[in-house]
Amino acid sequence: MSVLFTKRLSKELVDLKINPPVGIEVTEADTFKSWKLTLDGVDGTLYAGERFTLEFRFSPNYPMESPEVVFTGNIPIHPHIYSNGHICLNVLYNQWSPVLSVRSVCLSIQSMLSSCTCKEPPPDNNHYVKTAKASPKQTQWSFHDDSV
Repeated sequence: MSVLFTKRLSKELVDLKINPPVGIEVTEADTFKSWKLTLDGVDGTLYAGERFTLEFRFSPNYPMESPEVVFTGNIPIHPHIYSNGHICLNVLYNQWSPVLSVRSVCLSIQSMLSSCTCKEPPPDNNHYVKTAKASPKQTQWSFHDDSV
């Protein structure tokens, strides 16, 4: 593991535990390979009162390369979230920047959920789930709809 990798993740973990964003909590971070965080639906939104689990998987190239992020367990019904937990969100793929962090990704996902106006799966959910690779990072995503 690179010094950048361990130093950066150590700093992020301490920050998330000492100063967590509202509705976001680290529940498992025993290694630098994988973390689990809970994300609560924001009051006044379609997801208020719901709790979801995100799994972050880090490559040794983090933060130069984005983490793999998926929902596990209770997966929100949302036009950009597939029933296998894969998330269609540009900051996880082609818009990733090393200045982004676990915190900023969680807040982006929380914001995406908060701005949703109707709970419905992606229109191609069934086909995608049947044909998708295990890692969402192996998908060629098309980002064209910021309205949900």
